[in-house]
Amino acid sequence: MRALARALAASIFCAVLSAAPALAQQKTLLRISTPAVPDDWHVKMLYVFGDELARTAPGRFDVQVHHSGTLFRQGAEVVAMQRGNLEMALLSMQDIARQIPEYSIFTAGYLIRDRQHLAKVYAGPIGGEVRRRTEQVMGIELLQAVYLGTRQLALREPRRVRVPADLAGVKLRMPASKEWLFLGNALGASATPLAFTEVYLGLKTGTIDAQDNPLPTLKSAKLYEVTRQIVLTGHLVDVLQLAMAGKTWRALSPADQAAVKAAAAKAAKFNDENREREEKELLEFFRSQGIEITTPDLDVFRKTVQAAYLKSEYAQTWPRGLLERINAVK
Repeated sequence: MRALARALAASIFCAVLSAAPALAQQKTLLRISTPAVPDDWHVKMLYVFGDELARTAPGRFDVQVHHSGTLFRQGAEVVAMQRGNLEMALLSMQDIARQIPEYSIFTAGYLIRDRQHLAKVYAGPIGGEVRRRTEQVMGIELLQAVYLGTRQLALREPRRVRVPADLAGVKLRMPASKEWLFLGNALGASATPLAFTEVYLGLKTGTIDAQDNPLPTLKSAKLYEVTRQIVLTGHLVDVLQLAMAGKTWRALSPADQAAVKAAAAKAAKFNDENREREEKELLEFFRSQGIEITTPDLDVFRKTVQAAYLKSEYAQTWPRGLLERINAVK
């Protein structure tokens, strides 16, 4: 019996030893949810993120990219991360403003001037405050600000658009949050909530009359196929935040946290440079597709939209002096 016991103990010991390397090498699962389609630079960027982690932290992460809203629909990612059902996502500032109302300032039209201004705002002290506050209130770690693009209006049928009043009655698709809908209405249109995955069919059937997105998204999602006019309002120089659930972030070692941050920065650089380049090149492509390109009275649009925000309940929640600090960033 003693011999049998010793043999059994030895076999268990060996089994534990043989399992130890496998346990030690267990990868951290990072599922990333995005509504973007495969040809979008944001999806391509996420693969750059995964490839960079595979290079700098080999064997430590399992990065899975879920595009086209196949894992979680647009707008549901925040709650999924907070409940422990999702590790990573690309979040808009509108998503964040739902739980931190004072950050509706970052959703305001004509606030950020261009990509360079955007990068400096989020990479500086203001961005640091946003990251700390988001972690404290929402339990979500913001890894990297990513350029979404400068949003323009795209219409299924051409019309004269010089000032916001010319958009009266136009059913303008917006994501289903009050911050997005406010912006659509401030532009003079009738904001209509609709998931991004339904926009193509909505334009084709006339459920909506228009949608707003950066030009690269218009191309990658093939929305130009159901677009007859692009109005260069440039109403929102938009940002996404590559974000990680706080529980996932805190479980990483300092070395792995550093690797994730570095990979996020490299992926963002890839995205930002390519999106800005493509924005400059796409107007000729759209013209070649028979799409009319027009420029409205931007001063009137800017003044009208900014006045709508300053009179709104949103402005009442904005942190004192933050608007001036954002404007002062050069």
